[in-house]
Amino acid sequence: MRTARATAAAVTAVIGAGAAAVAAGRFASDAALRMPPGRPLPTEPRLTVHSTAAGRVSLTRDLAALRPGRYGLAGDGFHAVVGPVRDDTVHSADTVVRSLECVTHGTLEPGDRAWFTPNLYVGDPRTALGLDHTDLDIPGELGSLPAWFVPAARDTWVIAVHGIGTTREHTMNLMEVLHRHRFPVLAPAHRGDPGAPRSPDGLHHLGETEWRDLDAAMHHAVRAGARQVVLYGWSTGATMALRAAARSDVRAHVAGLVLDSPVLDWEATLRALAAAGRTPGVLLPLAVRAAQGRTGLYGDRSPGAVHLDRVAVPTQIFHGPDDTVAPWRFSRRLAADHPNTITLHTVADAPHAAMWNADPQAYEEALRRFLTPLM
Repeated sequence: MRTARATAAAVTAVIGAGAAAVAAGRFASDAALRMPPGRPLPTEPRLTVHSTAAGRVSLTRDLAALRPGRYGLAGDGFHAVVGPVRDDTVHSADTVVRSLECVTHGTLEPGDRAWFTPNLYVGDPRTALGLDHTDLDIPGELGSLPAWFVPAARDTWVIAVHGIGTTREHTMNLMEVLHRHRFPVLAPAHRGDPGAPRSPDGLHHLGETEWRDLDAAMHHAVRAGARQVVLYGWSTGATMALRAAARSDVRAHVAGLVLDSPVLDWEATLRALAAAGRTPGVLLPLAVRAAQGRTGLYGDRSPGAVHLDRVAVPTQIFHGPDDTVAPWRFSRRLAADHPNTITLHTVADAPHAAMWNADPQAYEEALRRFLTPLM
């Protein structure tokens, strides 16, 4: 009897521990699979606004606050645009002073908590950039997908798709330069975005199912007269672009790819986001397994998966070593394996999906050189 009771207790303990491990894995995987659009990634530190004055803002001294370039500064109820660090202003040792270009909405007050975002603009192309556009509803696999279309003269369209943690407002960072070069721009939402249908399981699949919404946008572009398209993706939007270029029924119309901070290894990205969310290292393998079980994510190891070593169209990658969400080494490897089709523009001191923010001038020149043969 004692042996039976001891065995039962041991089995109960094992089952309990197993259930706890499963629950912990699910919780850890939520760091990537339930990332709300437009909210900061867990890798992005919260900063305190110490003071504001004409044309400048003082923030908590942090490596993030010292980044070069231009960023959105967002918080609960406000958004502003900040420029470079100012060395001409007296400040305390624990603060950083940056140029304050504008406050888009709300107010910045001392004590407010804020974070950097690659989104410089809010609103839509007309209100944010003064660009005429049309609001579209594109039929998608799960329902209607809202999209912006900015017309221009060329018959090569750029389809711009954002990634994890952002919304289609992110695509407006490059709309002006694309419009200047007379490329029509289509910026669709995808499943899980505001105004778009949710995934059936309510989870983000890191581009592995979301690419079908980009496919719907490609079909719309071809029906509307696009002779060819350039797929421009950030983060998991870049993953979507790679998948669509390989799988879409209209992939013959794809003339090129522009990939900013591409997520080329979903396990590495999930681990990074879970770790940034303070998941203990011992639970990270459980987070990966939980994500596989919840979403069917198996990447290029599954039968019939798209292999990233078969990139057949001209491709421009923007990426750098300071991306802690999508490791840069995968982009370097991909570019090294395809020297005839892939160009890698390396950007230093830039966080995930913010390669343009760190050095807009150099980024836009590299983009111009890539697009010139398509003009």
